Amino acid sequence: MVFKPKGVIPAMVTPIDEKGEVNEVVLRKLVDYLMEGGVHGLFPVGSQGEFYALEKEEKKKIIEIVLDQAKGKIPIYAGTGAITTKETIALTKMAEDIGADAVSIITPFFISPSQDELYDHYLSIAGSTRLPVLLYNNPGRTGVNFSADLVARLSKVDNIVGIKDSSGDITLIAEYIRKTDDDFSVLAGRDTLIYGTLLYGGKGAIAATANVAPKLVSEIYEAYIRGDMNRAKQAQAKLAPLRSAFSLGSFPVVIKEALKLIGIDVGEAKAPISPLSKDKKEILKNILKEINVL
Repeated sequence: MVFKPKGVIPAMVTPIDEKGEVNEVVLRKLVDYLMEGGVHGLFPVGSQGEFYALEKEEKKKIIEIVLDQAKGKIPIYAGTGAITTKETIALTKMAEDIGADAVSIITPFFISPSQDELYDHYLSIAGSTRLPVLLYNNPGRTGVNFSADLVARLSKVDNIVGIKDSSGDITLIAEYIRKTDDDFSVLAGRDTLIYGTLLYGGKGAIAATANVAPKLVSEIYEAYIRGDMNRAKQAQAKLAPLRSAFSLGSFPVVIKEALKLIGIDVGEAKAPISPLSKDKKEILKNILKEINVL
């Protein structure tokens, strides 16, 4: 059976304690909260999970905890992206060894590989693992963009099963969908475009806001699948202020602050990112009340 990424998959926050270590107790609590919220998978060690600030052993520990707490009820997509092909393969093998269901691999960052170099990069990674591979496009963070033609080429590789797109470019998303087969999953990575991506033929979303409002984000997908377009559209509109609130602080602090406000103390974002000011926390608190999570 071909693995098909679908539904709402939270890009999980990494809870950190006062010593700067992974907070296992809160991480397990977060997994339970998300699963109770009806999500369809979990994505630890991604951008919202501050993968760039974690050592390999920390990544391993986080993935292991999430796998253990989820108990096989929903698939776990481990973030294993790195700058070099060698390091990405090593992280992917680690995720495979500890039982992840799939891996999500962001494009290299800092360097600017060509489309052909990206093709070779992902071909080497896919060839090194039995796991399903999800491509991850986030040009605003990496400076590297997947063309629709490259995604079409990579979609022909047996275990490259989909792409998370955080470009915010709905035309590009539509081209990914148009140029790939229906068994290739295009997932929204920009939380304001979940409904639009589904309408174009996408299969769901990997959403940072789903950490805070898993039921609301899942409702966009569930209502769409039921054919209730008006309900899906309303849920998307209701979610919009929380995604727009990202502008209150430096990524990825806002979702961490929001989780703390609803009673899940995930700690601070890794330095140099600072906590929100008192005034901005108040604005965020009002948004959380507006979307009925506080």
